[in-house]
Amino acid sequence: MFDILILLQSLLPEIKVTTMRQLSSLVMAMLVMSGRVTMLGISRWAGIGGSYRRVMRFFQTVIPWATVFYE
Repeated sequence: MFDILILLQSLLPEIKVTTMRQLSSLVMAMLVMSGRVTMLGISRWAGIGGSYRRVMRFFQTVIPWATVFYE
């Protein structure tokens, strides 16, 4: 499961550190969840620092996907 986080490290040159930290905690939360994946469920499974507000902020963050996929 932690191998996925290693793959996310390759995105660091294009994504801010704060966004990367939020992404890694949300990915881990989604991997352990079962059933419906909602923002409230993600915030409950994310643990420390995974508040509902932080999940909302992450989903409102603009990620330059064209640049990320170009790498």
